[in-house]
Amino acid sequence: MVELLDIYDDSLTKIGVKARPDVHRDGDWHCVFHCWVIYRDENAQDWVIVQKRAPNKATFPNYLDVSAAGHYEAGETMQDGIREVQEELGLILTFDDLVHVGKRVSFARYGALIDREIADVFFYICDQPLTDYHYQHEELAGLVAVNIDTGLRLFSDEVETISAPAVGLETDEISISRKDFIPTPDEYFYKTLILARRCLNGEKHLLI
Repeated sequence: MVELLDIYDDSLTKIGVKARPDVHRDGDWHCVFHCWVIYRDENAQDWVIVQKRAPNKATFPNYLDVSAAGHYEAGETMQDGIREVQEELGLILTFDDLVHVGKRVSFARYGALIDREIADVFFYICDQPLTDYHYQHEELAGLVAVNIDTGLRLFSDEVETISAPAVGLETDEISISRKDFIPTPDEYFYKTLILARRCLNGEKHLLI
């Protein structure tokens, strides 16, 4: 069955419903859900969980990406987005468990695919061990935990690679570089690391 999405004009006013392949063909504005899983461990180290996209994904296969993400189906709201966290990561949560950090507007082109999207961005604080995740193997190749300290050094170009614990991949610790993450023009991952630390420090009213 073809997935239907709500579409919007340049003022982000809803103008109709369209099949997902046609939305990406025509470059219509549409809404998506992003949730970053973050935590502070017993050694006071801060972490962000990222997913490694499956090798069969249409865009950016095998790249590192937001912990859980997906499109809202037509008629859905932000509250429905927790479905993506449950499906992709196997986590049971409620919408009230999430910390909203605003909307991210982005535009990208991947060959013939035109992607204009508005993402509702959230944090979810969860210190579950990486090995306890029951992630969706059809969508994810595995999961990686990025230490925020070393991640900030990586995205500040202080180092070229960092080591990170992983599950589902060839080894339980991998070396990653900036090139392993989906490229973004707005330093999305770097900003996420900064905001994640502030969130774990108890700050409110964060904005991506």
